[in-house]
Amino acid sequence: MSDLEAVRTYFSAWNQRNADAILASLTDDGSYEDPGTGGPISGAELKAYVEQLWAAFPDLQFEERSLGSIGPDRAAAEWVMLGTNTGSFRGLPPTQKSVRAEGSDFFTLRDGKVATVKGYFNAGDVPTQLGLNIVVQPSQIGPFKFGVSTEVQTGRLDEPVAFSITTLHARDEDCVQKVREGSRASLIDMLKMDGFIGATTAVIGHRMVTISAWDSLDAPRRVMREGAHAEVQKGMYDGSLATHGFTSVWAKARMNPVMVRCTSCGKMNRDPDEVRQCKNCGATLPDAVPFW
Repeated sequence: MSDLEAVRTYFSAWNQRNADAILASLTDDGSYEDPGTGGPISGAELKAYVEQLWAAFPDLQFEERSLGSIGPDRAAAEWVMLGTNTGSFRGLPPTQKSVRAEGSDFFTLRDGKVATVKGYFNAGDVPTQLGLNIVVQPSQIGPFKFGVSTEVQTGRLDEPVAFSITTLHARDEDCVQKVREGSRASLIDMLKMDGFIGATTAVIGHRMVTISAWDSLDAPRRVMREGAHAEVQKGMYDGSLATHGFTSVWAKARMNPVMVRCTSCGKMNRDPDEVRQCKNCGATLPDAVPFW
C-alpha cells in the first residue's frame, strides 16, 4: 500500500466511525496528537478519545480538501470536519447545532501504515459554534483561584426561606467531570420539584460547590433522597468521587428588600409595590428579577 493510500485508509476508518479500523491503520507503535489530546496518544486511550468525540457528534465526517506527499514517508492533508452535536460534549447537554471546522494533519508512514499523526486546528472553533463561552483566565494568582459557574432559574420571584449548600473536593479531573454531569442531572430534577427557586454552581479546580434556594426548610430534603443528587452523594460518601465534602441546609436570618433602578430617572426604588411605579418620577419600573 502506498503512503497516500495508507492515509486514505486512515480517514476512511474515521468516516466509518470505526475505532478498531483506525487503530488497524496505524503501526503497532502508532500515535495520534491534536490540540485536545495533551500530547501523543495511542491504543486504548486513542480509542476512548475518538469514541467520546463520536458520542457527541454521531454523524461526524471528514471531507478531504487536499492530500499530498511532503517527503520520504511523510504526507500532509487538509480537511473539513462536519458534524451535529446530538450527544453530550464535555459533559454538557447536546445543543443540536451543526459544526464545521477546518484543519490539517501531518503524517509519518512506515511499511504501508500510519506511524504518527499530528493534527492542527483552531481548538475554539467547535465550542464557539456550539454557543459555548471560551474564557482565558489563570487557574490561580496569589490567594485567588478561578473557575467557572452555572446558574439555573425557575423564574420564581419568591423570597427564599432556605438555602442548601453542598461542597466537595473531587479526587481528580475525571471525577470533576463525573460530578459535573451528576450535578447537571440533579438540577434538572430540582426544576421539577415543589419548593425549588434557583441554584448556582461553581467549579474551582477540584473544588465544587452548589448553592440552591428553596421556599421552605423542608423542601431541600427531597433532593437529598432522590434522583441524580443522591447518586453523586453516594459517590462522595464511598470515596469514589471525592476526598472531602459536606452537605447542609441554611435558614434565612435576614434578607433586605429588592431594589430596582428606574430607567427614566435613574433612581433606585426599594421594595417596589405591585403597580411597579417609580417613587421618584412615577415611571413604570422594569420587571422584577429573582432574588436568587
